[in-house]
Amino acid sequence: MALDQVRVGMVGYKFMGKAHSNAYRAAPMFFPDTPKPVMQAICGRDPQGVEQARSQFGWLSAETDWRKLVARDDIDLIDINAPSDAHKEIAIAAAAAGKHLFCEKPLALTLADSREMLAAAEKAGVTHMVGFNYRFAPAVQLAKKLIEEGRLGKIYHFRAWFLQDWIIDPSFPLVWRLQKEIAGSGSHGDLGAHLIDMARFLVGEFSEVVGMSETFIKQRPLPTAMTGLSAKGAADAPLGDVTVDDAMLFMTRFANGALGSFEATRFAAGHRSTNSFEINGSKGSVKFDFERLNELQVYFTDDAEDVQGFRRVLATDAAHAYMDAWWPAGHTIGYEHTFTHEVVELMRAMEEGRQPVPNFVDGVKCQEVLEAVERSVAERRWVTIDEMKE
Repeated sequence: MALDQVRVGMVGYKFMGKAHSNAYRAAPMFFPDTPKPVMQAICGRDPQGVEQARSQFGWLSAETDWRKLVARDDIDLIDINAPSDAHKEIAIAAAAAGKHLFCEKPLALTLADSREMLAAAEKAGVTHMVGFNYRFAPAVQLAKKLIEEGRLGKIYHFRAWFLQDWIIDPSFPLVWRLQKEIAGSGSHGDLGAHLIDMARFLVGEFSEVVGMSETFIKQRPLPTAMTGLSAKGAADAPLGDVTVDDAMLFMTRFANGALGSFEATRFAAGHRSTNSFEINGSKGSVKFDFERLNELQVYFTDDAEDVQGFRRVLATDAAHAYMDAWWPAGHTIGYEHTFTHEVVELMRAMEEGRQPVPNFVDGVKCQEVLEAVERSVAERRWVTIDEMKE
């Protein structure tokens, strides 16, 4: 029997809550052949804030206690985009209640917690997905296709960088993303997690890592209000300790022999959100930059010598993943569309009775690499991923 709809209950209503809400609304309009996500209930601790979000985003009802949301019998899927410290408790309770799961990255504060979440989901037999949305840019999907088809040959190098500058001002308040007990880590878990997942998606599993990190601003004024990546604070506010990294750099050797380098920082002046990677193979290379997310730069070594060079491929034709649902060729899409594609993959997986990709297994594997790098920084040595296994 075909699955017509999926009733969603969402925990979180700010930056990611808005992105997910938009995706749930857009998916049935542009992908009518997939089950329709019904925006049943949105949940947040602040009654006024969550009611405003409910009205603005188009949810049918609101809750202020996630436990009530999980217990509702008119909910099929729990979407978790609250801060990272809330992921584990909500996911495990939701799985025990038989709810399917969609959780933002990083999956949990720790590797151990992420493994508990995966075990709970598998025990309950529910669908589980982790939110690595950048996989779903059509240009990234093209890079994956070129690699899988062998058109880049043997992969030698993966280099990636995610650069931001939104906390470069020392007077910027101490938001939750700068507190280890809530966020788990800083630029590493927030930005670096995306790079790690992209590398696994395109190149393969990690073998060993070595890294270094720095917290440039040790203390910041306590905030009076926070929304997304913005915050307010009084000029004379007391200071609190920053307990996460501001920047993390690491190198890796992949299991297939390729080499990788990674940089994640929130202190790269002029870079609002530069999320980029380059892959070099024996037959060619590709380059991607999120700030030009409709494009993939492609180079093939077998081009005639007089026309060799990187070519700009605009991944907007119907030949590219997901693009037949959108606009005529040449009409670009944006950041929000990656979330819509993510929801489409989730809806299709639920209809087909399979696990979506990426799922909690990918979340755990990403967490293994994150913690291996942290151990490398702490112990000042190379750390193998095998050391992180149970």
